[in-house]
Amino acid sequence: MTTTATTVAPTTETGAARSFLFVLGSSRPGGNTETLARKAAEQLPPGVGQRWIDLADHPLPDFEDLRHDSDHVRPEEGPTAVLLDATLAATDLVIASPLYWYSVSASVKRYLDHWSGWLRTPGVDFKKTLAGRTLWGVTALAHEEQEVADPLVGTLNNSAAYLGMRFGGVLLGNGSKPGDVLKDEEALREAKTFFARQAPLAAFPYEG
Repeated sequence: MTTTATTVAPTTETGAARSFLFVLGSSRPGGNTETLARKAAEQLPPGVGQRWIDLADHPLPDFEDLRHDSDHVRPEEGPTAVLLDATLAATDLVIASPLYWYSVSASVKRYLDHWSGWLRTPGVDFKKTLAGRTLWGVTALAHEEQEVADPLVGTLNNSAAYLGMRFGGVLLGNGSKPGDVLKDEEALREAKTFFARQAPLAAFPYEG
């Protein structure tokens, strides 16, 4: 069967120029997840912005829940400020996390925890800003059975649903040793059109 490749639109439905933020959550540089994410990013046209942030190079502090005590203060410097500003600026947010114990990595989970604080930071309008934007996922796993990644997919889908975001799904690749994912022909084939797919508004499973 012959399929027709779909190109990535350089603008959103509202006409805004698309800008991708890739958040890398691996414990090692150049791993299979990052490799697969970069293969998918190669298909983005020149007019689409890309920014890559490795959480290992921008370590976030443990999240402190202040919701019943005081307001969060917008960070002005350091990794937290960098990640907040980059997240707010992106039209498309890509979480590239290996499958660690069947979910996202610890560094990605910490990043998502900080979303809770940003939701309660005066002047940020985090939920309103991200509503309608698109969340994507990329992961590499050692299992042949992709169902084991369902908890990771659920984490991202439900996070997108809570914020009123679109969810483009998760690009799954198989690999354990560095470079293994380059042998996964199906994943590489899907990577070529992954970001061109239509991303519907995310919905919680109970919304049917």
